[in-house]
Amino acid sequence: MTAPDLLAQYGPRESMEYDVVIVGGGPAGLATAIRLKQLAAEKGGEVNVVVLEKGSEPGAHILSGAVMDPRAMNELIPNWKELGAPLNQPVTGDDILFLNENGATRTPDWLVPRTLHNHGCYVISLSNVVKWMAQHAESLGVEIFPGFSAAEVLYDDQGRVRGVATGDMGIGKDGQPHDGFQLGMELVGKYTIFAEGARGHLGKQLLAKYKLADGKDPQSFAIGIKELWEIPAEKAKPGLVVHTAGWPMTDAFGGGFLYHLEGNQVTLGFVIGLDYGNPYLSPFEEMQRWKTHPAVRAHIEGGKRIGYGARAINNGTPQALPKTVFPGGALIGCDAGYLNAARIKGSHAAIKSGMLCADALFDALKAGRSADELSAYPEAFEKSWLNEELQQTRNFKLWFKKGHLVGNLMTGIEQWLLPKLGVQSPPWTLHATKADHEYLKPADQCTPISYPKPDGKLSFDRLSSVFISNTNHEENQPAHLTLKNDSVPVSVNLAKFAGPESRYCPAGVYEFVKSDDGKDRLQINAQNCVHCKTCDIKDPTQNIVWITPEGGGGPNYAGM
Repeated sequence: MTAPDLLAQYGPRESMEYDVVIVGGGPAGLATAIRLKQLAAEKGGEVNVVVLEKGSEPGAHILSGAVMDPRAMNELIPNWKELGAPLNQPVTGDDILFLNENGATRTPDWLVPRTLHNHGCYVISLSNVVKWMAQHAESLGVEIFPGFSAAEVLYDDQGRVRGVATGDMGIGKDGQPHDGFQLGMELVGKYTIFAEGARGHLGKQLLAKYKLADGKDPQSFAIGIKELWEIPAEKAKPGLVVHTAGWPMTDAFGGGFLYHLEGNQVTLGFVIGLDYGNPYLSPFEEMQRWKTHPAVRAHIEGGKRIGYGARAINNGTPQALPKTVFPGGALIGCDAGYLNAARIKGSHAAIKSGMLCADALFDALKAGRSADELSAYPEAFEKSWLNEELQQTRNFKLWFKKGHLVGNLMTGIEQWLLPKLGVQSPPWTLHATKADHEYLKPADQCTPISYPKPDGKLSFDRLSSVFISNTNHEENQPAHLTLKNDSVPVSVNLAKFAGPESRYCPAGVYEFVKSDDGKDRLQINAQNCVHCKTCDIKDPTQNIVWITPEGGGGPNYAGM
């Protein structure tokens, strides 16, 4: 049954009204909610705020490196340390390594660009920080609904956003409601804020409807694949931050990170730009073989892998930042694209963008306004330290599109030499012209890549990795990975690009199998999906569309 049919038969949906509806319980959404409640307490008045979180609990879908710059947290909750925020491990050292196949060269400290100076930052689990932020928000009176996915944007007669509807529960794979059917509900707000993370499902629709990206560079993304390890106590170096460049990447943008947490744990991962050209490249396999390098394995050998996950991330150029406001709402955090790729940091940007948006929201509500454009939000961003920071690194990813040598040279000039000369932002601006999916080359123009088999000690396969991500979806539901045209995966993607979806997905969702008649077909194992959004971004025909599954499904990250 279609959504209108369900509404006709089972409707109307239950509706709840708030001043502000926030979609996404990550650092950006929670910062908005917290700041709104703080302003109401400081300046008088009451603001009713609800946060929708599709994960089973706050933090369940949160995955990041992460080294956190506490600047925004200091502004949002100055006494976070006294309140027990899990920022426990200060950075104690930075190692920048350039890898070849067998060796590594450490960058001298005096040559490290400013973007990779992490003094004053903390090695954290962002999922734990988000759980703490959610508890703090609830203590201020914010309502949080975990396990509810926002599946539809609601508009009024004038085309303004008036809220969202949660997904229907209990729809079978055949599209028919079964015994557990429950119609979604409407959450209506004077303003609705979208904080879904990179390549947000509803944010993508809003960008198209309101033409928010017109005149902007196409947004660019990377995939980050991460693992959490317990290591022998004698190998622990709490606070050490390691970044690597070079091997195993040859003609693609990418690099590794390895951060020592407290408690004999190491978080490590690999980031690969989704503008790579070779359809035979597998980000997952690249990450697995990167761990076998002597400079990486020295940190984790003898340890045990206890967590796995993956997530697409923005590359954060302000040239690609869309208009962030529209009638009735706004985009914040990575739903807009505020991440600083040069610093490999986004949580501080997410928090700051949420605070800037909350300031504009509070003033609008106090003035009795609703459903207009919060122009004060982008105006405040233009004057903020966040904009200043992003402008300083605006060319970082774009230089690497010209090759590793040019990328490294120009990063050194812009982030090391120019600041020493008193020039904080580069006097030139580069621009992107193509979306990530447009860079993929036909398979007959590329060399297949042979990856080593996993050893089960340092390197692993996809399915055992997905298992420790605690990913689960209700099996009897329509697939949330949808195809515009069922024939395209075989007729175009497999025939021309050798089926790249079977390699770029880090969770083994897509595989080409033979039907009973011997013909190829694409099998979609939606149960495995870790919600990384890579398929929605990298599919060369843009035939795959990621939509929200039933709330509560997906990964359940612990300590990630």
